Amino acid sequence: MKPYQVIVLGLGGMGSATVWQLAQRGVRVLGLEQFTSPHARGSSHGRTRVIRQAYFEHPSYVPLLRRAYELWEEAETASQRRLLTLCGGLMLGRPESEVVHGSWLSAREHSLPHEILDAREIRRRFPLFHVDDAEVGLFEAKAGVVQAEEAVQTHLDLATARGAELHFEEPALHWDTSGSGVTVTTARGTYSADQLILSPGPWAPHLLAGLNLPLRVERQVLYWFQPRGDIAAYQPGRFPIYIRESADGLQPYGFPALDGPDGGVKAAFFRLPNAQICTAETVDRGLHPADENALREALRQFLPDLDGPLIHATTCLYTCTPDLHFVMGPHPHHPRVTYAAGFSGHGFKFCSVVGEILADLATQGSTRHDLSLFSPHRFTTQPGT
Repeated sequence: MKPYQVIVLGLGGMGSATVWQLAQRGVRVLGLEQFTSPHARGSSHGRTRVIRQAYFEHPSYVPLLRRAYELWEEAETASQRRLLTLCGGLMLGRPESEVVHGSWLSAREHSLPHEILDAREIRRRFPLFHVDDAEVGLFEAKAGVVQAEEAVQTHLDLATARGAELHFEEPALHWDTSGSGVTVTTARGTYSADQLILSPGPWAPHLLAGLNLPLRVERQVLYWFQPRGDIAAYQPGRFPIYIRESADGLQPYGFPALDGPDGGVKAAFFRLPNAQICTAETVDRGLHPADENALREALRQFLPDLDGPLIHATTCLYTCTPDLHFVMGPHPHHPRVTYAAGFSGHGFKFCSVVGEILADLATQGSTRHDLSLFSPHRFTTQPGT
Protein backbone atom coordinates (compact mmCIF):
# COMPACT_ATOMS: atom_id res chain seq x y z
CA MET A 1 0.00 0.00 0.00
CA LYS A 2 1.30 3.43 -0.91
CA PRO A 3 1.69 5.84 1.99
CA TYR A 4 -0.79 8.27 0.38
CA GLN A 5 -3.81 7.87 -1.81
CA VAL A 6 -3.69 11.46 -3.12
CA ILE A 7 -1.04 14.17 -3.23
CA VAL A 8 -2.24 17.77 -3.64
CA LEU A 9 0.35 20.14 -5.06
CA GLY A 10 -0.38 23.76 -4.07
CA LEU A 11 -2.28 24.75 -0.92
CA GLY A 12 -3.75 28.13 -1.80
CA GLY A 13 -7.48 28.71 -2.15
CA MET A 14 -8.26 25.66 -4.31
CA GLY A 15 -5.70 23.29 -2.85
CA SER A 16 -6.63 24.01 0.76
CA ALA A 17 -10.28 23.26 0.04
CA THR A 18 -9.28 20.08 -1.77
CA VAL A 19 -7.24 18.63 1.10
CA TRP A 20 -10.18 19.27 3.45
CA GLN A 21 -12.59 17.53 1.11
CA LEU A 22 -10.28 14.55 0.81
CA ALA A 23 -9.46 14.34 4.51
CA GLN A 24 -13.07 14.39 5.62
CA ARG A 25 -13.70 11.45 3.27
CA GLY A 26 -11.02 9.45 5.06
CA VAL A 27 -8.52 9.67 2.18
CA ARG A 28 -4.82 9.47 3.06
CA VAL A 29 -3.75 12.82 1.62
CA LEU A 30 -0.46 14.71 1.47
CA GLY A 31 -0.53 18.44 0.71
CA LEU A 32 2.63 20.18 -0.53
CA GLU A 33 3.10 23.95 -0.57
CA GLN A 34 6.23 25.85 -1.66
CA PHE A 35 5.63 28.72 0.77
CA THR A 36 4.02 29.17 4.14
CA SER A 37 0.27 29.28 3.96
CA PRO A 38 -1.59 31.52 3.64
CA HIS A 39 0.98 33.57 1.72
CA ALA A 40 0.96 36.73 -0.41
CA ARG A 41 2.82 35.47 -3.50
CA GLY A 42 -0.12 34.21 -5.54
CA SER A 43 -3.86 34.76 -5.89
CA SER A 44 -5.39 33.89 -2.50
CA HIS A 45 -4.52 36.92 -0.38
CA GLY A 46 -5.77 40.46 0.07
CA ARG A 47 -8.17 39.83 2.99
CA THR A 48 -11.44 39.62 1.06
CA ARG A 49 -13.12 38.37 -2.11
CA VAL A 50 -16.53 39.08 -3.61
CA ILE A 51 -19.10 36.29 -3.54
CA ARG A 52 -22.29 36.50 -5.60
CA GLN A 53 -24.78 34.27 -7.40
CA ALA A 54 -26.32 36.47 -10.13
CA TYR A 55 -23.23 35.78 -12.17
CA PHE A 56 -22.67 37.97 -15.21
CA GLU A 57 -19.80 35.80 -16.49
CA HIS A 58 -22.18 32.94 -17.49
CA PRO A 59 -25.40 31.42 -16.13
CA SER A 60 -23.73 27.99 -15.99
CA TYR A 61 -21.77 29.11 -12.93
CA VAL A 62 -24.90 29.48 -10.81
CA PRO A 63 -25.37 25.79 -9.82
CA LEU A 64 -21.72 25.71 -8.74
CA LEU A 65 -22.22 28.88 -6.73
CA ARG A 66 -25.22 27.46 -4.92
CA ARG A 67 -23.12 24.48 -3.88
CA ALA A 68 -20.17 26.74 -3.02
CA TYR A 69 -22.35 28.69 -0.57
CA GLU A 70 -23.42 25.43 1.10
CA LEU A 71 -19.82 24.29 1.47
CA TRP A 72 -18.64 27.67 2.81
CA GLU A 73 -21.36 27.42 5.43
CA GLU A 74 -20.28 23.86 6.26
CA ALA A 75 -16.72 25.10 6.79
CA GLU A 76 -18.02 27.88 9.05
CA THR A 77 -19.98 25.37 11.13
CA ALA A 78 -17.10 22.89 11.35
CA SER A 79 -14.56 25.56 12.32
CA GLN A 80 -16.77 27.94 14.29
CA ARG A 81 -15.23 30.79 12.27
CA ARG A 82 -17.00 33.41 10.21
CA LEU A 83 -15.96 33.27 6.57
CA LEU A 84 -18.92 34.95 4.84
CA THR A 85 -20.45 38.40 5.29
CA LEU A 86 -23.57 38.65 3.13
CA CYS A 87 -23.94 42.42 2.96
CA GLY A 88 -25.62 42.51 -0.48
CA GLY A 89 -24.13 43.25 -3.87
CA LEU A 90 -24.79 45.99 -6.42
CA MET A 91 -23.90 45.54 -10.09
CA LEU A 92 -23.81 48.99 -11.71
CA GLY A 93 -23.80 50.26 -15.27
CA ARG A 94 -25.90 50.91 -18.33
CA PRO A 95 -28.72 48.35 -18.77
CA GLU A 96 -26.91 46.80 -21.73
CA SER A 97 -23.54 46.49 -19.95
CA GLU A 98 -22.04 43.05 -19.34
CA VAL A 99 -22.11 43.55 -15.58
CA VAL A 100 -25.80 44.46 -15.40
CA HIS A 101 -27.28 42.53 -18.33
CA GLY A 102 -25.23 39.39 -17.67
CA SER A 103 -26.19 39.40 -14.00
CA TRP A 104 -29.84 39.78 -14.95
CA LEU A 105 -29.64 36.86 -17.39
CA SER A 106 -28.25 34.55 -14.71
CA ALA A 107 -30.79 35.74 -12.15
CA ARG A 108 -33.66 35.20 -14.59
CA GLU A 109 -32.51 31.77 -15.79
CA HIS A 110 -32.03 30.45 -12.26
CA SER A 111 -34.86 32.36 -10.51
CA LEU A 112 -32.47 34.14 -8.17
CA PRO A 113 -33.95 36.82 -5.92
CA HIS A 114 -32.84 40.24 -7.11
CA GLU A 115 -33.98 43.83 -7.66
CA ILE A 116 -33.40 46.19 -10.57
CA LEU A 117 -32.85 49.72 -9.25
CA ASP A 118 -33.03 52.86 -11.36
CA ALA A 119 -30.63 55.74 -10.75
CA ARG A 120 -32.99 57.53 -8.36
CA GLU A 121 -33.41 54.41 -6.21
CA ILE A 122 -29.66 53.76 -6.18
CA ARG A 123 -29.05 57.27 -4.89
CA ARG A 124 -31.75 56.90 -2.26
CA ARG A 125 -30.61 53.54 -0.89
CA PHE A 126 -26.87 53.94 -1.39
CA PRO A 127 -26.18 57.69 -1.33
CA LEU A 128 -22.40 57.31 -1.56
CA PHE A 129 -22.76 56.21 -5.20
CA HIS A 130 -22.98 59.05 -7.72
CA VAL A 131 -24.63 57.56 -10.80
CA ASP A 132 -25.97 59.26 -13.88
CA ASP A 133 -29.59 58.98 -14.94
CA ALA A 134 -28.87 56.32 -17.57
CA GLU A 135 -27.34 53.89 -15.09
CA VAL A 136 -29.16 51.09 -13.30
CA GLY A 137 -28.17 48.58 -10.67
CA LEU A 138 -28.93 44.93 -10.04
CA PHE A 139 -29.06 44.37 -6.30
CA GLU A 140 -28.63 40.86 -4.89
CA ALA A 141 -29.16 40.55 -1.15
CA LYS A 142 -27.30 37.23 -0.93
CA ALA A 143 -24.05 38.63 -2.35
CA GLY A 144 -21.22 39.68 -0.09
CA VAL A 145 -17.71 38.88 1.07
CA VAL A 146 -15.64 35.77 1.72
CA GLN A 147 -12.53 36.17 3.88
CA ALA A 148 -9.56 35.08 1.76
CA GLU A 149 -6.64 34.19 4.06
CA GLU A 150 -9.02 33.13 6.81
CA ALA A 151 -10.74 30.74 4.39
CA VAL A 152 -7.44 29.17 3.32
CA GLN A 153 -6.29 28.73 6.91
CA THR A 154 -9.65 27.32 7.94
CA HIS A 155 -9.60 24.67 5.22
CA LEU A 156 -6.03 23.73 6.16
CA ASP A 157 -6.88 23.48 9.85
CA LEU A 158 -9.96 21.37 9.13
CA ALA A 159 -7.90 19.08 6.90
CA THR A 160 -5.20 18.65 9.53
CA ALA A 161 -7.82 17.85 12.16
CA ARG A 162 -9.10 15.07 9.89
CA GLY A 163 -5.66 13.54 9.43
CA ALA A 164 -4.22 15.27 6.34
CA GLU A 165 -0.44 15.58 6.26
CA LEU A 166 0.57 19.05 5.10
CA HIS A 167 4.11 20.19 4.28
CA PHE A 168 4.96 23.87 3.89
CA GLU A 169 8.05 25.58 2.47
CA GLU A 170 8.67 22.44 0.42
CA PRO A 171 8.58 23.23 -3.31
CA ALA A 172 8.04 20.38 -5.72
CA LEU A 173 10.92 19.81 -8.13
CA HIS A 174 9.35 17.17 -10.34
CA TRP A 175 6.32 14.92 -10.67
CA ASP A 176 5.85 11.78 -12.70
CA THR A 177 3.31 9.04 -13.31
CA SER A 178 3.38 5.36 -14.08
CA GLY A 179 0.81 2.64 -14.48
CA SER A 180 0.82 2.04 -10.76
CA GLY A 181 0.77 5.57 -9.39
CA VAL A 182 2.40 8.99 -9.17
CA THR A 183 5.53 10.38 -7.57
CA VAL A 184 6.39 13.90 -6.50
CA THR A 185 10.00 14.82 -5.75
CA THR A 186 10.92 17.76 -3.52
CA ALA A 187 14.19 18.88 -1.95
CA ARG A 188 13.30 16.74 1.07
CA GLY A 189 12.39 13.50 -0.65
CA THR A 190 10.15 11.63 -3.06
CA TYR A 191 6.52 10.85 -2.24
CA SER A 192 4.26 8.32 -3.93
CA ALA A 193 0.49 8.08 -4.19
CA ASP A 194 -2.27 6.71 -6.36
CA GLN A 195 -3.43 10.13 -7.60
CA LEU A 196 -2.04 13.64 -7.98
CA ILE A 197 -4.01 16.91 -7.96
CA LEU A 198 -2.38 20.07 -9.30
CA SER A 199 -3.73 23.41 -8.06
CA PRO A 200 -0.85 25.65 -9.15
CA GLY A 201 -2.42 29.12 -9.23
CA PRO A 202 -0.17 31.56 -11.13
CA TRP A 203 2.50 28.85 -11.48
CA ALA A 204 0.13 27.01 -13.88
CA PRO A 205 1.84 28.16 -17.12
CA HIS A 206 5.01 26.40 -15.92
CA LEU A 207 3.55 23.31 -14.23
CA LEU A 208 1.04 22.71 -17.04
CA ALA A 209 3.33 23.71 -19.91
CA GLY A 210 2.88 20.36 -21.64
CA LEU A 211 -0.82 21.06 -22.18
CA ASN A 212 -0.23 24.20 -24.29
CA LEU A 213 -3.03 25.99 -22.48
CA PRO A 214 -3.36 29.68 -23.45
CA LEU A 215 -2.84 30.99 -19.92
CA ARG A 216 -1.59 34.47 -19.12
CA VAL A 217 -0.74 35.86 -15.69
CA GLU A 218 -1.78 39.46 -15.00
CA ARG A 219 -0.54 41.81 -12.32
CA GLN A 220 -3.31 43.40 -10.25
CA VAL A 221 -3.07 45.89 -7.40
CA LEU A 222 -5.51 46.05 -4.48
CA TYR A 223 -5.97 49.30 -2.51
CA TRP A 224 -7.44 50.36 0.80
CA PHE A 225 -8.42 54.05 1.04
CA GLN A 226 -9.58 56.06 4.04
CA PRO A 227 -12.86 57.77 3.07
CA ARG A 228 -13.10 61.54 3.25
CA GLY A 229 -16.38 61.15 5.14
CA ASP A 230 -17.47 58.90 8.01
CA ILE A 231 -16.24 55.34 7.55
CA ALA A 232 -19.37 54.16 9.38
CA ALA A 233 -21.26 54.80 6.14
CA TYR A 234 -19.28 51.93 4.60
CA GLN A 235 -20.23 49.35 7.20
CA PRO A 236 -21.94 46.10 6.06
CA GLY A 237 -25.66 46.65 6.08
CA ARG A 238 -25.22 50.21 4.84
CA PHE A 239 -22.77 49.63 1.99
CA PRO A 240 -22.67 46.63 -0.40
CA ILE A 241 -19.99 44.99 -2.46
CA TYR A 242 -20.16 46.46 -5.95
CA ILE A 243 -18.86 46.12 -9.51
CA ARG A 244 -19.39 49.07 -11.82
CA GLU A 245 -18.93 48.92 -15.59
CA SER A 246 -18.22 52.33 -17.05
CA ALA A 247 -18.78 53.45 -20.64
CA ASP A 248 -15.12 52.76 -21.47
CA GLY A 249 -15.38 49.16 -20.25
CA LEU A 250 -13.43 49.56 -17.02
CA GLN A 251 -14.79 47.58 -14.07
CA PRO A 252 -13.77 48.96 -10.68
CA TYR A 253 -15.12 47.01 -7.73
CA GLY A 254 -15.03 47.23 -3.98
CA PHE A 255 -16.15 46.21 -0.52
CA PRO A 256 -17.63 47.56 2.67
CA ALA A 257 -15.32 48.50 5.54
CA LEU A 258 -14.45 45.31 7.42
CA ASP A 259 -11.19 46.15 9.18
CA GLY A 260 -12.26 48.66 11.80
CA PRO A 261 -12.27 52.48 11.83
CA ASP A 262 -8.65 52.74 10.69
CA GLY A 263 -8.60 49.83 8.23
CA GLY A 264 -9.81 51.72 5.18
CA VAL A 265 -12.11 50.56 2.39
CA LYS A 266 -10.85 48.14 -0.27
CA ALA A 267 -11.19 48.88 -4.00
CA ALA A 268 -9.52 47.65 -7.18
CA PHE A 269 -10.06 47.05 -10.89
CA PHE A 270 -11.74 43.78 -11.82
CA ARG A 271 -11.01 44.05 -15.52
CA LEU A 272 -8.12 46.23 -16.65
CA PRO A 273 -7.41 46.12 -20.41
CA ASN A 274 -3.77 47.17 -20.06
CA ALA A 275 -2.85 44.89 -17.15
CA GLN A 276 0.83 43.94 -17.03
CA ILE A 277 1.49 40.39 -18.26
CA CYS A 278 4.04 38.64 -16.08
CA THR A 279 4.88 35.42 -14.27
CA ALA A 280 4.71 34.61 -10.57
CA GLU A 281 8.49 35.08 -10.45
CA THR A 282 8.81 38.24 -12.55
CA VAL A 283 5.79 40.24 -11.37
CA ASP A 284 6.54 43.80 -10.31
CA ARG A 285 5.36 43.89 -6.71
CA GLY A 286 6.15 47.57 -6.37
CA LEU A 287 3.44 50.20 -5.94
CA HIS A 288 3.36 52.98 -8.52
CA PRO A 289 1.51 56.32 -8.56
CA ALA A 290 0.18 55.68 -12.08
CA ASP A 291 -1.69 52.56 -10.91
CA GLU A 292 -3.16 54.34 -7.91
CA ASN A 293 -4.13 57.40 -9.93
CA ALA A 294 -5.97 55.30 -12.51
CA LEU A 295 -8.14 53.73 -9.82
CA ARG A 296 -8.72 57.07 -8.09
CA GLU A 297 -9.87 58.58 -11.39
CA ALA A 298 -12.38 55.75 -11.87
CA LEU A 299 -13.66 56.07 -8.29
CA ARG A 300 -14.05 59.85 -8.57
CA GLN A 301 -16.63 59.28 -11.29
CA PHE A 302 -19.11 57.43 -9.07
CA LEU A 303 -17.71 57.09 -5.52
CA PRO A 304 -15.89 60.39 -4.89
CA ASP A 305 -15.96 60.10 -1.09
CA LEU A 306 -13.44 57.25 -1.33
CA ASP A 307 -10.79 59.53 -2.82
CA GLY A 308 -9.05 59.84 0.53
CA PRO A 309 -5.63 58.84 1.95
CA LEU A 310 -4.11 55.51 0.92
CA ILE A 311 -3.96 53.11 3.88
CA HIS A 312 -2.54 49.96 2.30
CA ALA A 313 -1.93 48.29 -1.06
CA THR A 314 -0.74 44.91 -2.30
CA THR A 315 -0.19 43.15 -5.60
CA CYS A 316 -2.15 40.07 -6.63
CA LEU A 317 -2.09 37.77 -9.67
CA TYR A 318 -4.83 36.73 -12.08
CA THR A 319 -4.18 33.60 -14.17
CA CYS A 320 -6.46 34.14 -17.15
CA THR A 321 -7.77 32.13 -20.09
CA PRO A 322 -8.81 33.90 -23.33
CA ASP A 323 -12.53 33.49 -22.54
CA LEU A 324 -11.98 34.09 -18.79
CA HIS A 325 -13.57 30.73 -17.88
CA PHE A 326 -11.78 28.15 -15.74
CA VAL A 327 -9.89 25.09 -16.94
CA MET A 328 -10.17 21.90 -14.89
CA GLY A 329 -10.49 18.19 -15.23
CA PRO A 330 -8.37 15.07 -15.76
CA HIS A 331 -4.95 15.55 -17.32
CA PRO A 332 -5.27 14.37 -20.95
CA HIS A 333 -1.90 12.57 -20.94
CA HIS A 334 -1.79 11.32 -17.35
CA PRO A 335 -5.01 9.64 -16.15
CA ARG A 336 -3.82 9.68 -12.53
CA VAL A 337 -3.48 13.48 -12.55
CA THR A 338 -6.25 16.07 -12.11
CA TYR A 339 -5.74 19.82 -12.38
CA ALA A 340 -7.53 23.15 -11.98
CA ALA A 341 -6.24 26.49 -13.29
CA GLY A 342 -7.08 29.69 -15.13
CA PHE A 343 -9.49 31.13 -12.58
CA SER A 344 -9.19 34.51 -14.30
CA GLY A 345 -9.62 36.73 -11.27
CA HIS A 346 -13.08 35.49 -10.28
CA GLY A 347 -12.39 32.01 -8.94
CA PHE A 348 -11.87 32.38 -5.20
CA LYS A 349 -15.57 32.29 -4.32
CA PHE A 350 -15.63 28.82 -5.94
CA CYS A 351 -12.80 27.36 -3.83
CA SER A 352 -15.13 25.33 -1.65
CA VAL A 353 -16.89 23.62 -4.57
CA VAL A 354 -13.73 23.27 -6.69
CA GLY A 355 -12.24 21.37 -3.76
CA GLU A 356 -15.22 19.02 -3.88
CA ILE A 357 -14.91 18.60 -7.66
CA LEU A 358 -11.19 17.80 -7.54
CA ALA A 359 -11.71 15.34 -4.70
CA ASP A 360 -14.50 13.67 -6.69
CA LEU A 361 -12.36 13.33 -9.82
CA ALA A 362 -9.37 11.93 -7.93
CA THR A 363 -11.31 9.40 -5.88
CA GLN A 364 -14.26 8.53 -8.13
CA GLY A 365 -13.13 9.45 -11.64
CA SER A 366 -16.19 11.66 -12.12
CA THR A 367 -18.26 14.38 -10.47
CA ARG A 368 -21.93 15.28 -10.45
CA HIS A 369 -21.02 18.89 -11.28
CA ASP A 370 -21.22 20.01 -14.92
CA LEU A 371 -17.70 20.88 -16.10
CA SER A 372 -18.45 21.33 -19.80
CA LEU A 373 -17.79 25.10 -19.66
CA PHE A 374 -14.30 24.41 -18.30
CA SER A 375 -13.07 21.80 -20.78
CA PRO A 376 -9.55 22.46 -22.09
CA HIS A 377 -10.65 21.07 -25.46
CA ARG A 378 -12.40 24.36 -26.22
CA PHE A 379 -8.98 25.85 -27.01
CA THR A 380 -8.06 23.18 -29.55
CA THR A 381 -11.39 22.28 -31.18
CA GLN A 382 -12.42 24.65 -33.96
CA PRO A 383 -16.06 25.18 -34.97
CA GLY A 384 -17.15 22.66 -37.57
CA THR A 385 -14.35 20.18 -36.85
